[in-house]
Amino acid sequence: MKLVLGLGNPGEYYRLTRHNIGFLIIERIAQEYKLQISQNRFHSIIGEGSINGKRVVIAKPLTYMNLCGKAARKLLAHFKMDTKGLIVVHDDLDMEFGKIKIKEKGGHGGHNGVGSIITALGVKEFTRLKVGIGRPNNNRGVTDYVLSSFNSEQLDVLPDLIDLAGRAIVSLITRGVRVSMNEFNRQTCKVE
Repeated sequence: MKLVLGLGNPGEYYRLTRHNIGFLIIERIAQEYKLQISQNRFHSIIGEGSINGKRVVIAKPLTYMNLCGKAARKLLAHFKMDTKGLIVVHDDLDMEFGKIKIKEKGGHGGHNGVGSIITALGVKEFTRLKVGIGRPNNNRGVTDYVLSSFNSEQLDVLPDLIDLAGRAIVSLITRGVRVSMNEFNRQTCKVE
């Protein structure tokens, strides 16, 4: 079984912000594989089902980004899973918008959500799907940037990026990390 944890902030206000790309990708997978995200449990909204014959739990933490480790710990404990079954989907400022990258372990890279998970679980060894959102190219601070909406050019590409990330997650679930890294770590959706 796999737990796919999409990171973001709850509420309509944050829905289409850069920091919520993890939520958007989880919602896309749920729609495609008819996994109803409706159970409010373990500080999250979760859905259970299968993807291509593999049992999966998908979750959107309700704790806000900085405390999502609390949700990750509760979910793993309830489903009796270790971190080998965890896939965390999150935004990444240090990658250009449209690029994705799969990692098996590492630090938090300044991402408060990933940092919260590392602290709560006490390990850095879990799979991440990092989705590039780029950095602000003006004097706007990082916090304002990640909590603001995608620009019009990014919105044009966003459906393709969400689809690409969704396919990478399905590959992680069904084919494993190494095969998925080889296929998806070179792919990107370019803003024209």
